Amino acid sequence: MKPETLSPLQASQLLEQGALLIDIRDRTDYLREHIPQAISLPLTEITKGKTVEGSGQQSVIFHCQAGMRTTHHADELMKAVSSGKVFLMSGGINAWKGAALPTTEDKKQPLPVIRQVHITAGMLILLGVILGYAVDSRLFLLSGFIGAGLVFSGVTGFCGMATLLQKMPWNRPVQ
Repeated sequence: MKPETLSPLQASQLLEQGALLIDIRDRTDYLREHIPQAISLPLTEITKGKTVEGSGQQSVIFHCQAGMRTTHHADELMKAVSSGKVFLMSGGINAWKGAALPTTEDKKQPLPVIRQVHITAGMLILLGVILGYAVDSRLFLLSGFIGAGLVFSGVTGFCGMATLLQKMPWNRPVQ
C-alpha cells in the first residue's frame, strides 16, 4: 500500500489540523531553507531505521526537494511511522514555494551541495572550452573529463565532486 499524495495547499490545511511535516532532505539543505512547521529527519537516517517520534495518531506528511525522493522511498517512509496516516507532498518544497506558501531561509548557511556541484562542473566545462580554443586544443579534455564524471555520477549515484565539496570548510553549518 502506497501513501496518498497531497498538494502543498492540502498539506498546509492538514498542518493547521495538527499533522506533522517531515523534511527528508539533508540537514544542510533544511538549514538553508525549510517550511516553518517542518521537522528535519533526513532520508539517510530513515533508511538506517530511525522512526518519526511522537506521531501518535497524527497524520504525517513527508516532503523532499521536488517529490522524487519521497515517491521512490515511499515504503521506507511508511515504515518510519508507527501509527497515523502517512502522506507524501507532491512537488516537495519547490511546489510549496510555487504555491506561494512561506519558507524560512537562512542565507548564512551553505548552498546545497548539488547546486555547488552544478556551479563547479559548469565553470570547469566552460573553462575547458575557453582554454581549448584560446590556448591548446588538448585542454578540451578537461570538459570531457568533467562530462564523463557527471555521466558516472548519474549512472552510479556516487558523485566524487559532491563528496569533495562536502568536506570544504565553507560547507560547515553556521551555528
